[in-house]
Amino acid sequence: MTAVPDAEVPRTPAIEAGIDEAVRYLDSDAALASIAADVYWPKWNCPWWQMTMLWELGEAARIPTRAAAAMVEGLRALRLHTFPIRPEDWPPNADRWRDTSCHCALGTIDQVLSACGVDVDAELPWVRPWYARYQMRDGGLNCDEAAYLVEDECPSSMVGTVAPFEAMIRRGPSEFLDRAAALLVARELRLGSPTRHNAEERDMAPRWLELAFPRFYFYDVLRGLTALVRWATAERRAIPAHAIAHVAEHLARAHPDGVVRVGRRPFDGIGTHARQPDGVWRRQPNAATFPLVEAVAVIGEPSGALTAEWRKTRHALVALIDAGLVQ
Repeated sequence: MTAVPDAEVPRTPAIEAGIDEAVRYLDSDAALASIAADVYWPKWNCPWWQMTMLWELGEAARIPTRAAAAMVEGLRALRLHTFPIRPEDWPPNADRWRDTSCHCALGTIDQVLSACGVDVDAELPWVRPWYARYQMRDGGLNCDEAAYLVEDECPSSMVGTVAPFEAMIRRGPSEFLDRAAALLVARELRLGSPTRHNAEERDMAPRWLELAFPRFYFYDVLRGLTALVRWATAERRAIPAHAIAHVAEHLARAHPDGVVRVGRRPFDGIGTHARQPDGVWRRQPNAATFPLVEAVAVIGEPSGALTAEWRKTRHALVALIDAGLVQ
């Protein structure tokens, strides 16, 4: 990996313009009204996703304070601060898509709000314990509530695990982090669930080698490597070499010039819940994006954000190796 050169990819005018447009939107009354109506829906263009996009680009400081405050209030106002698993866990007349959150969503917005300067543990004290509460016996989580009812196997999800893992690193050592890191190690950052219940993830896993941007809540191998290396660096913990070797070697081979290109758009083809003209929220098959997403998510084009992440993670991994923490 030391042979891979450091590279930088300048932002295009379209990306710069998209950032400015997203910031203007988030500072608008329309954005606040959208958050008041629903913090998360519709995908992929409501304030939740525009804030996340800016954070992924390292521009969380430009997220307007009033948008972050409205997001905190919207999360606080959710009908449930729990993840219902059984039918009886839902209150009467609950909207199962809009009245609570899920692990990957909370892990994401937790990081976004923290980067905005919000003390999440003080403002939303139910978020931090959520992660450990819904951690499965193999250290992972799953946003499919039915997975928690499976008794003869443990169908955890990399998508459901990685964002909470990332979000907890800043909070210091914990049993949650140790167990989640153990799952990433066991999966070698690249293996899907071996279970029957989550066979779909196993089918998807080969695509994790194709790096995504923006990620939103989706997983790829660089995201997993970055998270595991961050944890090991912060806590001075050892990583088994076998757990990262395949992914690290793949990334070095795939990007020999240090420049990382967008490999996939995992959000394409996913529907959304949206408020219809009659005021009723319904599922619809097509979800809209916004200009900044289209500017950064061009398959085959160099990604400044992914290139910078690979450069930083590569250097941190080499430092761990030099310190004897990759064994």
